[in-house]
Amino acid sequence: MAANRWVGVTIDCTDPHRLASFWGTLLGLATDEDPLPGWARIGRQDALPEISFQPVSEPRKGKVRLHLDVSVDDIDRGIARVIELGGSPTGERHDYDEGVVVIMRDPEGNEFCLVQYY
Repeated sequence: MAANRWVGVTIDCTDPHRLASFWGTLLGLATDEDPLPGWARIGRQDALPEISFQPVSEPRKGKVRLHLDVSVDDIDRGIARVIELGGSPTGERHDYDEGVVVIMRDPEGNEFCLVQYY
């Protein structure tokens, strides 16, 4: 019996290439052309899970139930980099004994966490 394995995550968005560029630059991953028309992706399936960007006609509405956590060495530099790439802060920050979590948005408003562990 073959083992199950996680191969990627798909993000619905109105501009797949813009989001692939944002996330690829932020995570240091190459943007690949997806074989499906209009789609984009980052990462390579043979090296690590990939992120695919699926075109949809409507913008995101409501809270996303699944989000990415991005670990950074310096939370302030991480926030500045996200903003430089077209993302934005939500204003939400959580300080814990283990580190800090700042909730950010990508260019289409999808929330994700920047995390700096101590």
